[in-house]
Amino acid sequence: MEQGSNTDTKAEAGTVVTRYEQAYEGLRSLLLSGSIEPNTRLTEADLTSRFNVSRSTMRSALVRLAQEGYVSSEVNRGVRTKSFSVEEAADILEARETLEAALAGKAAERATEADIAELDGTLEAMKEAQARGDQTAYSRGNRRFHEQVKRAAHQTTLARVYDGLLYPLVMRQYRNISAPHPRRGSLEEHQAVYLAILTRNPDAAIAAMRHHVSSARRQLLLG
Repeated sequence: MEQGSNTDTKAEAGTVVTRYEQAYEGLRSLLLSGSIEPNTRLTEADLTSRFNVSRSTMRSALVRLAQEGYVSSEVNRGVRTKSFSVEEAADILEARETLEAALAGKAAERATEADIAELDGTLEAMKEAQARGDQTAYSRGNRRFHEQVKRAAHQTTLARVYDGLLYPLVMRQYRNISAPHPRRGSLEEHQAVYLAILTRNPDAAIAAMRHHVSSARRQLLLG
């Protein structure tokens, strides 16, 4: 009998769910972090050791992650981290453009004063990071800004679909780390999105976010 399987299959239901979610969320976060190269083989032995769960639990988590597109599973090749063709990457990036534009439009309609204050603070931090040439801090602020726009939209269905995109994995595979960062015009594009939300102009917010994301998409795929 597989070590640890009794614990996973005979414990109370709440415990089983907790261990399964631990494996699923832990590996999903690891994949989204970009710390594993695309097309890397994942072994159950390594993963069960890392997340302290049984093989059957980890196998269930891998099945779900494969269904959601985070990993690929092929006969005689095992489970591997996802590698995207240019066409697949373009599809995901186009979907991101559409969804983020819609979220920005809703943020212009629904953002609270607290939401706007958070966006303003993040934008200021991004300005300071760019001024001192701190690429890591700018990237962190960039991610936070987009997350805040999503929350400010107060649109759970759009947010859920957006969260299901595999954009971070596409970024990990295609981003040219030798290219200047932030790219020229990035900060000004974020400012345009913020001003449209601040002035409660949904059409301008949609257009500004679409321009921003499409510009990033072109640079990502064309280098």
